This record gives sequence, C-alpha cells and structure tokens, in this order.
Amino acid sequence: MKSSRFHGTNKPLTLEKVEAPHAGPGEVVVDVKAAGLCHSDVSALDDAGWMSMFPRIPMTLGHENAGVISEVGEGLDHWKVGDRVGLSPMMPDGDAIGYGAWDGGYGPKVRATDANLVRLPDEVSFELGAMATDAGLTSYHAMVTRGGAKEGMRVGVIGLGGLGYIGARTAVLKGAEVYAADVNPATRELAAEVGLAGVAESITKFADKNLELIVDCAGFGTTTAEALETLGEFGTLVQVGMGRLESTINTGAIILKQLRVLGSKSGTKQDLEELYDLMRSGDLNPPLNRITPDRIPEELERLRKGGVVGRIIAMYED
Repeated sequence: MKSSRFHGTNKPLTLEKVEAPHAGPGEVVVDVKAAGLCHSDVSALDDAGWMSMFPRIPMTLGHENAGVISEVGEGLDHWKVGDRVGLSPMMPDGDAIGYGAWDGGYGPKVRATDANLVRLPDEVSFELGAMATDAGLTSYHAMVTRGGAKEGMRVGVIGLGGLGYIGARTAVLKGAEVYAADVNPATRELAAEVGLAGVAESITKFADKNLELIVDCAGFGTTTAEALETLGEFGTLVQVGMGRLESTINTGAIILKQLRVLGSKSGTKQDLEELYDLMRSGDLNPPLNRITPDRIPEELERLRKGGVVGRIIAMYED
C-alpha cells in the first residue's frame, strides 16, 4: 500500500510504498475511509519543537480517522470485521495514532487497539466520524469536560476552524451564550449557522461580556494573551490550540482577576461517544472539504497559508 510519509521538520511528505499492517494480540486493522487533515501536522512539518513526539521516522501522519475493521487480533472478540468505527487517537501510555509507534491515516490502513475504538453510528458519515476523532473530540473535551460549558454560561471561542466550530456549536447546544473570534472573514460568516451571540476578529471585542470561559482553539500566542485580558473575574481559559508553542502573557490579569488556566489534550472514548450522539441528531454538522488522499501534501500547504473554512477530509475509495 502507499502512504504519505513524514521524514522530519522542513521536509515534505513523500508518497511511499509500505507494508500493510496486521493485527497483533489486542489489536485490529482498520481500513481508513476518511482521514482529517490537522494544523498540528503543519506544525510538525514546520517546528522542530514537535520532533520529541516522533521518535521513529519515517512514519505516517494522520491522527483523525474513521473506517471499517478489516482484521481482528486475538483477544478482541467483541469487535468483528465490518464494524464501522471512529478512532480516538490516544493510547493509555500517552502515545497516539499518527505519532510515536503508531502510523496514522495518511495511508489506507491503520493498526489500533480497544483503547481507540468507538462504534460509529450508521447515521454519522465516515467524514464526520473522522473529524470527530480529533477536531471534534479535542474541542468537546476542552469545552465540556475541562471547561464545564453548560446552560446559561457565557462562553468565548477563539478560532472557528475544525476545532472551534465544533466547540462553539457544542456550547450552543448545551445552552450557553457563545461569542467567537476568527481572523478569517469567511469563517466569521458562519456565525448564524453556529448560533453565536456575537463574532469578531478578536475576542477582546467581547471584554464587556464578563465571559466565564474562553476556549482558545487557535493557540497563536497573541490569542492566549487576548483571552486572559478578556475573561471576567474568576474566569477560566482552556488552552487547546497549538498554533505556537510559546506565548507572552500578562500575569497581572491572572492574579488580579483570579483566573484559572487549564490545558486540554485530545479526549476520552466517552467524549467521542457523546459527540457521536450529538452528530447523529443532525444538530452538529460542521463544514467539510473532501479531497482524495493523493492531495494530502498540497492541502496541508493550503492549511499552512490559512483561510480554509471547515475541515479538510481525505476520502479513501473502496
């Protein structure tokens, strides 16, 4: 089979022939039907600070996947060939699909374990199922599990891309009053679709709203600083975006307003199951850009340049 392989920082992905994986004990092989493209992969290509997450190169990126089980290893009798699944990327030891020892979905087959597998409802498409495993799972975990978004809460979201759209829409469906910021004018036009109470280029425009929670899905340094300046007293910042790995912040805002700053990484199988329940209702249907797998490198370049509305999803044919 052919996969797009990662060779390190400042090196392009290359399409290479690799051996198809097989299921060991406690593992399955999943035929990838849809794989989401994530800005994290752009960061891995551009920023040497990410290399600690890739002790083995070359390898296949792609941590946002859904598909059909094609092989079941010993000890996983509760799964069968043909089951539709989404792959929660995190392993119990902190490794993840698309990182470390586990090749990802920028290739047609992936190995996975019981820790990753979540049943994909028939009502949810493979492309939505894939988007949910990272952009969805990560934003849901940050917004609900870490941030505690609930009915009546005043919430801010920075970035309305793959993560932010789902995070904002989830908060709206939970009954929160949601304000969002995005530098892309085209993305801001999604405000009515998401159900936002307000949208602007910068979250600082909502400093008068006494926001109780801000989820930064961009993480470009300045966005983190602006979130802290904007939060109301006793507010919480959940940092989930990793556009940059460093930020200069005003610690005075943290101290004087007695703010909480929380990190959030990926999510749990339970988060993904709850997210699939929201998706099967049809109330959470984020925009998608479908591509063929051979376009993954050029579409990552499009992500790098910015301006993409919705998630880019590589679709594998049967």
